[in-house]
Amino acid sequence: MNSEPVNLTNCDREPIHVPGSIQPHGCLLACDSALATFSRCSENAANMLGIADGDLIGAPVEQTIGREARAKVMTALKSFHTIGRPAMLFGVELPGGRRFDLAVHEHRGTVIIEFEPAENAEEPFALARQLIGNMGELRSSEKLIMAAARSIKTLLKYDRVMVYRFDTDGSGKVIAELKRPDLESFLGQYFPATDIPQQARALYLRNTIRIISDASGPRAAILPPSGAALDLTFAHLRSVSPIHLEYLRNMGVGASMSISIILNGELWGLIACHHYSPKYLGMAQRVAAEMFGEFFSLHLAASLTEEKLAAATHARSSLDCLLSSASTYSSVGDLLKSNFSALMDLIPSDGAGVWLDGQWFGYGAAPAAGDAKPLVSWLRGDGDARIWSTHSLSATATEFAGHHANFAGVLAIPLAKLGDDCLFFFRREKVKNLDWAGNPDKTYETGPLGDRLTPRKSFSIWKETVRNQAQPWEDTELQTAETLRVALVDILLQQSELLEEERQKSDLRQKMLNQELNHRVKNILAIIKSLIEHPLEPEGSLEKYVSSLKGRIQALSHAHDQVVRGDNGGLFEDLVRSELSPYWREGITIAGPAVWLDARAYSVMALVLHELATNAAKYGSLSSKHGKLAVKWSIENGHCEIRWKESDGPAVLPPKRTGFGSVLIERSVPYDLKGSSRINYDPHGVTAQFSIPSKFVSLADQPTTGERAQSVDAAQTSGLSGDMVVMVVEDQMLIAMDLEAILEDAGAKEVIVASSTAEALSLLEERQPTVAILDLNLGHETSLPVADALSERGIPFAFATGYGDAAGHTERFADVPVVRKPYDSESIMNAVAVALADHSANRDRSPR
Repeated sequence: MNSEPVNLTNCDREPIHVPGSIQPHGCLLACDSALATFSRCSENAANMLGIADGDLIGAPVEQTIGREARAKVMTALKSFHTIGRPAMLFGVELPGGRRFDLAVHEHRGTVIIEFEPAENAEEPFALARQLIGNMGELRSSEKLIMAAARSIKTLLKYDRVMVYRFDTDGSGKVIAELKRPDLESFLGQYFPATDIPQQARALYLRNTIRIISDASGPRAAILPPSGAALDLTFAHLRSVSPIHLEYLRNMGVGASMSISIILNGELWGLIACHHYSPKYLGMAQRVAAEMFGEFFSLHLAASLTEEKLAAATHARSSLDCLLSSASTYSSVGDLLKSNFSALMDLIPSDGAGVWLDGQWFGYGAAPAAGDAKPLVSWLRGDGDARIWSTHSLSATATEFAGHHANFAGVLAIPLAKLGDDCLFFFRREKVKNLDWAGNPDKTYETGPLGDRLTPRKSFSIWKETVRNQAQPWEDTELQTAETLRVALVDILLQQSELLEEERQKSDLRQKMLNQELNHRVKNILAIIKSLIEHPLEPEGSLEKYVSSLKGRIQALSHAHDQVVRGDNGGLFEDLVRSELSPYWREGITIAGPAVWLDARAYSVMALVLHELATNAAKYGSLSSKHGKLAVKWSIENGHCEIRWKESDGPAVLPPKRTGFGSVLIERSVPYDLKGSSRINYDPHGVTAQFSIPSKFVSLADQPTTGERAQSVDAAQTSGLSGDMVVMVVEDQMLIAMDLEAILEDAGAKEVIVASSTAEALSLLEERQPTVAILDLNLGHETSLPVADALSERGIPFAFATGYGDAAGHTERFADVPVVRKPYDSESIMNAVAVALADHSANRDRSPR
């Protein structure tokens, strides 16, 4: 009998990343990082690979899979360390003559190789293009979601394809569906949060595609069964939780596939596919589906942003009309009391009220003064000046349970940092019936395996009547409320200190910002669509296409991030160092004045330098330890003249054909900037010259950051030793989990995580970390007290931030390295290495 009580958290703690088995449509081998001998294998490996001697444990890798296959796996492993997800090899031939598609990744020193019978390696790219189709032309998020379901259903032939969106409470709703005609519809049905446990959601973020080929099929155990469990987080073949398989069988589902929809780093939903008999989707098809999922997520995020921007622009226009008459009123109170009806049209509600100078004025379905006073006191007791909202007041504050029918939903807009002045919007109770896919409550049964949680057996409609709740406040309504708050506070300030002219300038800046944001979103979508739709080169593989595409998008992302953080542009030196940072070593020199490129030139040169650096690392001077590279730039007649010169590397041969990368290098500057570019494939080394017209260029006042940047680049190769303890202070759970995985993969002995200043200071009383990474902004507080405590203890640290240079980064920590969100493993490890290097240098310089 299970000694642990059965409850709804059992499923959440099931170790699904270490199941000890795989799905048998492929096999798995695991070996050391040097690819010398195998230490683990799935029980079906010898038979599937055609190996006569079935004992693979301890067998030499090269003798088992052949020298050529081992070399390809070694190359793929390097790719995995670059892109952070399993590298794919298609059509690899083994000594017995059989051909397989391979997925390769490494976890804590163990290389995991998955084998599946080979399919056509050319198929995924063509399929991906068909899946994407004309989706880039769709602007409506609703139409985009339906188009995604239609593409998957048509081309991958699943019986049912659903788009499933998560709500804030973790439950989900089917918002789009295409199905076989004889199947019942799940469209509009809700599924409880417990259907997808928390650890499964974390895996959906790290492994964005998941297939189950046969919900009733056997599993292939991983041998030997003893020893530390093999972590299969990134494995395509990872077997499935028995509870989840039972769940699928109860629905009559024989096979499934899910594609993660990730917006802004968070799991927004899933494209869920069901088949009512076993169905195998090959590795090549899965790669195409994964590419489609990434494109769809990106495009959906842009569409939703554009829709929010349109709603905000409309709300702002309506608000401008309302506030244009503000000067005719003697006070903000008179303005609000005379325009309650217009405000309730702006933020749809059943009632409104304002508490000003200890007096209550209500309109519509608003509480009486006697009920409003305790609500104001309760809400403003902590002096928080942020907007507050709830769609179920009785659930949030039980003392107001008796009033839910009149004002179940409350939206409060503070009008001052201090005091109780506040504007309220109210919504009445809205009784509604939810259609659940079966009773959402989990049960447990006692049987031969003891007490265990049991998935639902019936998925017929189960209705639930929900009371004491109002219509939830939409994100766009909360954004409108924030705009209203800013405007009202602005008027209050005008009445005491500011002039009308300053308000008009502020409004103009806001409108210009909205227009610029809309313009940039459309431009970025157009550029990414162009990169994705460029044809695959005849001799190129899908893996190379995906790798180069991600590199180009990363270069574009860096340029956009710099343009947003900077004054609509960036220093050319910073761009050069960023693109060369993965390859920095002796032999690389850069020199030139502090040249500032505007946003357009900065984005163009980001792609050009990325292509030059990538080619140099693959084929040119940076592929040889003796190779040299010099990048120099100057201002001549107002133009920025840039010279790229490689030397002492392998002999250079001109390319046999012009690829997409070569086109980017040769044509981007002339086409986009009306400048000039020239590239010469000299046998002694590639040279290139670019001329950027003066209208895109200016000299910056600030000095170059050469010495500091070189120390950063040089330090990044040091890595983490196995005895290091790293402290992470981060208030966002998913970001903290990702950061923890990065540090563990980099070799940290232990990662300790705190979500607040108090928790971090408490941990420091008990533990002595080697180094720390601090998120500057932790909700209502900053991590500066933790930084002070670490400084007093002599512990090095780095800051992480999603804000600009001045976001809480005080002068006393000016030398502390900063990594900006969103970050990758390289930037995190670079910042940690710099912190450790600076600490070591300071210690060496201190008096003995």
